[in-house]
Amino acid sequence: QVQLVESGGGLVQAGGSLTLSCAASGSIFSIGVMGWYRQAPGKERELVATITSGLITTYAESVKGRFSIAKDNAQHTIFLQMNGLRPEDTAVYHCNADQVYTMVGGNVHFTEGDYWGQGTQVTVSS
Repeated sequence: QVQLVESGGGLVQAGGSLTLSCAASGSIFSIGVMGWYRQAPGKERELVATITSGLITTYAESVKGRFSIAKDNAQHTIFLQMNGLRPEDTAVYHCNADQVYTMVGGNVHFTEGDYWGQGTQVTVSS
């Protein structure tokens, strides 16, 4: 079983910065892709940024140049540095882990499906 725990959300004024963290724990052998998604009230969940184990990154157009994703492969932890925050960035930010391999009884197993954290609230006031 794999657990994802996010931290670092909060209330910030427009133009401010926050850093989110997500730590994955459990019998993890490797994680292919980790990322951040967000869901604002009344809206669908949307991709914010992803990073692969090879440190290849992708970003939503709306956050390019403002947000930066980073990963500590050894600790299965990712970070999202958010600068120049806008009121429209207000949402619950969820961490995701996909292409997960676990180590159980000395054997490596590929896990079908992906994992999600509970989310952390980011509120940007105007």
